[in-house]
Amino acid sequence: MTEQTLLDAVTARRDDLITLTQALIRIPTLNPPGRNYREICGYLAERLGQNGFSVEMIRAEGAPADSTTYPRWNLVARYEGGPGECVHFNSHHDVVAVGHGWTKDPFGGEMEDGKIYGRGACDMKGGLAASIIAAEAFIATHPTFNGSVEISATADEESGGYGGVAYLAEQGYFDPARVQHVIIPEPLNKDRICLGHRGVWWAEIETHGRIAHGSMPFLGDCAVRHMGAVLEEMERTLFPLLATKHTDMPVVPEGARQSTMNINAIHGGEPVQDADYTGFPSACVPDRCKITIDRRYLIEENEGEVRAEIEAVLEKVKAARPNFHYELTELFSVTPTMTDRDAPVVKTVEAAIAKVLEKQADFVVSPGTYDQKHIDRIGKLKNCIAYGPGILDLAHQPDESVGVQDMEDSAKVMALTLAELLL
Repeated sequence: MTEQTLLDAVTARRDDLITLTQALIRIPTLNPPGRNYREICGYLAERLGQNGFSVEMIRAEGAPADSTTYPRWNLVARYEGGPGECVHFNSHHDVVAVGHGWTKDPFGGEMEDGKIYGRGACDMKGGLAASIIAAEAFIATHPTFNGSVEISATADEESGGYGGVAYLAEQGYFDPARVQHVIIPEPLNKDRICLGHRGVWWAEIETHGRIAHGSMPFLGDCAVRHMGAVLEEMERTLFPLLATKHTDMPVVPEGARQSTMNINAIHGGEPVQDADYTGFPSACVPDRCKITIDRRYLIEENEGEVRAEIEAVLEKVKAARPNFHYELTELFSVTPTMTDRDAPVVKTVEAAIAKVLEKQADFVVSPGTYDQKHIDRIGKLKNCIAYGPGILDLAHQPDESVGVQDMEDSAKVMALTLAELLL
C-alpha cells in the first residue's frame, strides 16, 4: 500500500470532512455554561462506534463547573490494531461565547468560498473533524497495523480544561504506558508544529475601604481609589518591567515573546443590577474593589518570581498610601511547557508536512495555554504537540472560519503520521 493511496483516501473523504465539520459546528457547545456536551459526545460516539472504534462516554464528576444541569461529558474512542504504540488525537469540543459583529449564522456551518463559518470552526471543530477523517482513512487503507489509534473530544478547554483533559489525565488516560504520542489539532496553521505554550498565573487583587454616604465621602474610604493607585503603580513600574523580559521560545505572534499581563476584570462598589432594573444607584462610598489579572510568563521565569512582582507593587502602594489594605488570591497557575524538537511525534509530523505541503515546517509556541499543560503536568507524557488546520488569529473572532483545503491538507499530514508511527 503506497503513501499516495492513503492520501487519495483522505481526498476521497473531502465531502465527508465538510459535512462532519458542519454537523459539529451546529451543536452549540457554549462554554460557559457548558451546553450540549453530551449531545456532541453522543454524536461522535455513534459515528466512531459504527466505524469500529470502542467508545467511552466519561463524565468528569466533581470537576470544576460539573453539575446536574451542565455535566462535563467527554468522549474517548479507541481502535485497536496489533501490539504496538498508541497515537492519540485530542480535541476540545467546547466553544466560547458568540459575541457581536457576526455576518454569518454562528451555528449555521455555512460554506462560502472554500471556508466553513461558525463558532468553533477554527477553534477547533475543524481540527477534530480532520483528525477523524485521517484516522478513518488510515484504518480503511491499512486494516492491519501495529498499535492503536485514539480520538478524544473533551470538555472545558476554553475555561482551563479541568472538566476535560485534566480529569482524564487524573484517571490515567494519558499515562505514557497507555498512550505514547499525542497530537492536539489546535489551529496553529497547517505548516506549523506547536511545541508548547507560555505559563499563566491568574489572581485576584481586592482593595478594602469603608462604606459611607456618597455626599460625605470624607467619612468613608474609597476602595476604588485605592485600586486606582494599584493600577497607576502597575503602569509606572510593572508593565515597563514586563516589556524588558524576552524569551528564546519561538512564541507567536512576535508580541508574545515578552512577558505580558492583562487586567481581565474590574469591579467596585454597588453590584450590577438585573437588566430590568430601572432605578438609579444608591449614594455609597465603595468599600471593596477587585481586579482579576491574567499574567502570562516565559519558560525563563518561575511562578515565585511572577507572584513576587505583584506583591512588590502592592507593598509599594501600601507604604505610600494611608489605610491601604489588600488581599491577593491566586486563582490558578500553569507552568510553561515545550516539547523537545527531537521528540518522535515532532520529527514524524515534520516529515509529513514536508511530503504533503512540500515545505519545511515552522516550529512555534502558543502565546496562551491549551490542554498540553495537563498531558504534561498530570499525565507525565512529554511526547505531545499541537498541530492542526486553521488560523489562530481567527479564533474567538466574529465570522470565525476554517478553510476546507487546510483541513484536508492537515488530515493528510495526520494520516501519514499514523502510517509512519504504526506500520
